Amino acid sequence: MKNMPKRFKHRKVQKGTIRGNATRGHTVEFGEWGLQSLQAGYLTSRVLEAGRVAANRAAPGSRITIRVFPHKPVTSIPAETRMGKGKGEPEYWVASIKPGTVIFEIGGADESHAKLAMNRVAHKLPVKCRLVQRRVR
Repeated sequence: MKNMPKRFKHRKVQKGTIRGNATRGHTVEFGEWGLQSLQAGYLTSRVLEAGRVAANRAAPGSRITIRVFPHKPVTSIPAETRMGKGKGEPEYWVASIKPGTVIFEIGGADESHAKLAMNRVAHKLPVKCRLVQRRVR
């Protein structure tokens, strides 16, 4: 698997629900521009990798930062298996996203390249996103 934790305490976890807005990771910290989610959802490790590749191709030489990591395993039972017999094996890993979470950041690129790169990334994500600029403190 591409992007997964090296070590984890529990191999299988329950689904749970995503409630509320992001209280951490909701501001641009590492770059000048960020891609902020407007919906809750799960981002698979494959989606994050596709976004990283798209951003690097759209804005070469800039600094791309991925602010989320897929910590949550998603399990599934093989096809054509009868009911029962317990929970399935972990198939892939996802990052749980709340509304307001900054997913990608870009630095070292001018405004036009940053907008182009983040637009390419946003098309690959399963949640609605918006481009945000870093606040001057």
